[in-house]
Amino acid sequence: MTKKINIAIDGYSSCGKGTLAKVIAKSLNYIFIDTGAMYRAVTYAMIQKGIDVNNLVELEELLKSLNITFKHLPEGDFYHTFLNGEDIENDIRTMPVSNLVSQVSKIQIVRDFLVKQQQEIGAQKGVVMDGRDIGTVVFPDAELKIFMTAKAEIRAQRRLNELKENGNLNISFEEVLKNLNERDYIDSNRENSPLLKAQDAIVIDNSELSKAEQNELALSFAHKAIENA
Repeated sequence: MTKKINIAIDGYSSCGKGTLAKVIAKSLNYIFIDTGAMYRAVTYAMIQKGIDVNNLVELEELLKSLNITFKHLPEGDFYHTFLNGEDIENDIRTMPVSNLVSQVSKIQIVRDFLVKQQQEIGAQKGVVMDGRDIGTVVFPDAELKIFMTAKAEIRAQRRLNELKENGNLNISFEEVLKNLNERDYIDSNRENSPLLKAQDAIVIDNSELSKAEQNELALSFAHKAIENA
């Protein structure tokens, strides 16, 4: 029986981390966990309840009531994010959530709440997880760590295309680029678990790579890591 490993994919916003993680998970028959979606789900719940990022008392109570799961939908994307049984996949990809999620991600009680869940999922191995601190904090012993990057302008265009596909038509390229640059700064400079490349991570810059080229490259790294496990 082939030994299963954990695969950590970190990197900047809108680098296609989630898309790549899904491809790898599907190819290897592993579990895919989108940690960014988990932070977005918390952010969405805060917006729905009108909870300010500085109100830690109300936030702590909110966290106790949240059940975040991922469900495979054959007719749609590989996995959708569910909050307390409700499909919120499209809701968490809107600009109000995007504008607030990096601030929410800095809050220690939120990070503790979600990291604990993520580590429990990964304890059984066979997990592909993407985010900002998977290889450095969540799975520091992951057998394969990938760090993804791409030019900001390319990432902004990809994100804009995604937003328009989901019906958000009144958003400009400049607005998306500004949001990405702000999130990059916050993610890289926050005090709690900043975005960092793990020392043993393999860097993939997909600015000029097609999805097929990127997928082939990453899967070759995954198969090699499994062989060496």
